[in-house]
Amino acid sequence: MHPSLTGRLDLRCEDLSPEQIAERADVAFACLPHGASTAVIPKILAAGCKVIDLSADYRLSDPAIYEQWYGEVHTDPTRLGSTVYGLPELFASKIPGSELVANPGCYTSTSILALAPLLCAKLIEPTGIIIDAKSGVSGAGRSPKLGTLYSECNESLSAYSVGKHRHTPEIEQVLSDASGQKVSVVFTPHLIPMDRGILATIYPRLTRPASQAELLQVLRDFYKGKPFIRVVDHLPSTKDSAFTNFCDITVRFCREQLIVIACLDNLIKGASGVAVQNFNLVCGFDETTALLPA
Repeated sequence: MHPSLTGRLDLRCEDLSPEQIAERADVAFACLPHGASTAVIPKILAAGCKVIDLSADYRLSDPAIYEQWYGEVHTDPTRLGSTVYGLPELFASKIPGSELVANPGCYTSTSILALAPLLCAKLIEPTGIIIDAKSGVSGAGRSPKLGTLYSECNESLSAYSVGKHRHTPEIEQVLSDASGQKVSVVFTPHLIPMDRGILATIYPRLTRPASQAELLQVLRDFYKGKPFIRVVDHLPSTKDSAFTNFCDITVRFCREQLIVIACLDNLIKGASGVAVQNFNLVCGFDETTALLPA
């Protein structure tokens, strides 16, 4: 399945029941497609095992919104709204000891981390926020699709799911909850021919005049003590955060227009890395365990 791990691990792929998973583990990582997690996770929880879910099944709090964006009726709606959203930089106090943590999406992590401090400080308008995000091909998963074939995506840049990407309601929900105001965004993702990485260029409107230095300081104050956020003076690039659990953020101006730029590795900070970060917090470990160089 993963040839690069040959000789590095002595593990076998096994077909285990939820009860067998719970017998072997205190915490399980669920990496099933949306719609499939809800068939398995309740059984794992019932067997006494905690779960970190990397699907989208428990991220949204309203089953009607889930059905609207995912086209399916949610089969475990009673847990929606009570499941902890696993973005440690915003919700670290709620994660320790949680039975079920909803791991964030990759685009959502990038966008939320860039915008939350400025929204919480009421420095930007909560509506009309434009998010232009570009992701490497691995963000589309491993299943074969025409758009991710080499001949289709190489030497090409394309927008997709315009106006209907499923991360839109997740971004709006979490930013609304974090800032205490209704947030709406215009989110457009793009596929770019590289293996990994996301870079989001975001255009919010200021509520009052502010300088670049002031806004950078707001970001630094908000993320003080958060080991995986780097508020930088330079323009970040995906190469700088590749293969790490870091998210790099900065701000710029074009005349009076504020521009917020953020990037991270969609496979690490956008998926598996933040899952490990959540695991550490659930279990009472230092959140950087196994995520920083020794």
